[in-house]
Amino acid sequence: MSERTGPGGDVTPRTDAGMRVTLLGTGDTTGTPTVGCDCGTCVAARERGVERTRFSVHVENERTGDALLVDASPDFRYQFLRDEVPLPDAAVITHVHFDHLDGLGNVFRLVDGLDVLAADEPDPETGASVAETVATDYHYLDAVTVRPTSPFETVRVCGFDLTLVPVDHPPLVCYGLVVEEPGGGAKLSITGDTSYAVSERSRERLADPDLLLADAIVPAHLCAHHPAGGRHEDDAGVPRTFGGKHMTREGALALAEELGADRTRLVHVAHYYPPEEAFADPLAVDGEVHVL
Repeated sequence: MSERTGPGGDVTPRTDAGMRVTLLGTGDTTGTPTVGCDCGTCVAARERGVERTRFSVHVENERTGDALLVDASPDFRYQFLRDEVPLPDAAVITHVHFDHLDGLGNVFRLVDGLDVLAADEPDPETGASVAETVATDYHYLDAVTVRPTSPFETVRVCGFDLTLVPVDHPPLVCYGLVVEEPGGGAKLSITGDTSYAVSERSRERLADPDLLLADAIVPAHLCAHHPAGGRHEDDAGVPRTFGGKHMTREGALALAEELGADRTRLVHVAHYYPPEEAFADPLAVDGEVHVL
């Protein structure tokens, strides 16, 4: 079971807790509030004093003091100052879209050596793996050492067992991530950016988490406004994929149920949620802390 607080809240760690998860960024590529936007949801976010910056997750090992960063948001500097979390000892990059990668340059002069794990599979679209792209884009950063990692291969980092799992985010390859305490301890599963069409093998590795962070960009009823509509409808005809790249809220919740998640928080959330739906549980906002 997990304990959590809202943005800026205090949490009393359990004596047996070893994993502290801080949601640094819970928004999509533009964030909420979106720059220059006066939609009802962006106005409500400003009035409530909440936000969803670009996606990033901080996972601290409370037994060792090590910190893992999952995706490097362009909002890196602001997120770390706001939430007062330790700088990372290692990082994982799930894919090469700018809102998950471009914050990596912030480690310059801040981190003295950062291992960055990324998948070693060639991308059919680009011909380069995520690891190769990160190494090429950040070749000038002496602080960064890219560690190519094979999907489904478990590696020990920051005292956690990490496993990258392929998901479905065309046209580029993208990966979810499993973070586990060794010896059957706490388990965090992150879907990464994905449609509902996650393979059975990946679902098996993501299954039974104490906490699931699931991509849920919009509610299913907004598929009617997407040029590609929705996909992967359930028996009632409700789309579980928005267009072809992200899960709907309904798709994410269906996946969470199938995975047997103990707790689910919906992330990579767009400002297109109507204001009456945009802050309802289990949609996450920045600054949440979950202790597993």
